[in-house]
Amino acid sequence: MARPTAQVLALLELLQSGGVRTMAELAERLGVEPRTVRRYVSHLVDLDLPVESVRGRYGGYRLAAGYRLPPLMFNDDEALAVLLGLIAGRRAGLATATDTAGETAAAKIRRVLPPRTADRLDAALQSLAFTAEPGDFPAPQTEVLLAVAEAVRHHRPISVQYTSGDGRRSVRVLHPFGLVNHAGRWYVTGVDPEIGEERTLRLDRIADARPLPGSFEPPAGNDPAGHLLNSMARAPYPHAVSLRIQGTVEQIRRRLPASIAEVREGADEGWQDVEIRAESLVARRARRARPAVRHRTPGRTPRPRRRTRRAASGLGTT
Repeated sequence: MARPTAQVLALLELLQSGGVRTMAELAERLGVEPRTVRRYVSHLVDLDLPVESVRGRYGGYRLAAGYRLPPLMFNDDEALAVLLGLIAGRRAGLATATDTAGETAAAKIRRVLPPRTADRLDAALQSLAFTAEPGDFPAPQTEVLLAVAEAVRHHRPISVQYTSGDGRRSVRVLHPFGLVNHAGRWYVTGVDPEIGEERTLRLDRIADARPLPGSFEPPAGNDPAGHLLNSMARAPYPHAVSLRIQGTVEQIRRRLPASIAEVREGADEGWQDVEIRAESLVARRARRARPAVRHRTPGRTPRPRRRTRRAASGLGTT
């Protein structure tokens, strides 16, 4: 159920659409009793919003004629930051299953901006190009994300209806520790209290999330993002990857996540043979760290080319 403040704002949005809204209509739209609607109206009146009561058979509530909310006071930097954030979030997989939410939010902001600021923002957005195509990421339901986030914040256990990757459906209880967005997908990390084991669930596979009575204490040093990366690294992958990386063992372990199965000293001085469990995850980290990497053929000990040695700066130190 939405919080009272959110419900009051929802009531205001209904009234702003114009006309008289009956008590029955408002109660149905908000999912509350008529007496609760009257209480929400009182909150709006206390905020000096001109809500009028209309008597009669088809009476109800309406905003005073000609009333408009004051415009949002954004400067150019703030307005551009908000709109770019909406665009970037949608492309990066930060949106929820409500595909139009970002578009309608951006439209509302642009509608109340001063004409000069709106024109300049339109010019910036129309001139903007991206080097990468927008990702087609599975999005979680808004209500599921908010319910899980609230459970994380208040350390409440939750019951979730979950569908696994192979299509099996189940109802699970979870002590959620944190939400993580990784590679365009949303995850929740936590512990299954029945077996005491850590779990990582994808939010887009959760059909429903409901809080349960009680509370729990998160572990000390809780790191949801680190737990997610480690769990992905330990997961079985169809391919094993062997890399030869220039640098010390300490440098390699500091730069790469805990997906390294083994590090052995290579035949060439300053080079290490690294066995990787999580191919896709480590590949992204390796590109960012810019190590000198070459494939290793089983049964053969390759020597680095001189050009590679000169160009590679190794992993370096920070």
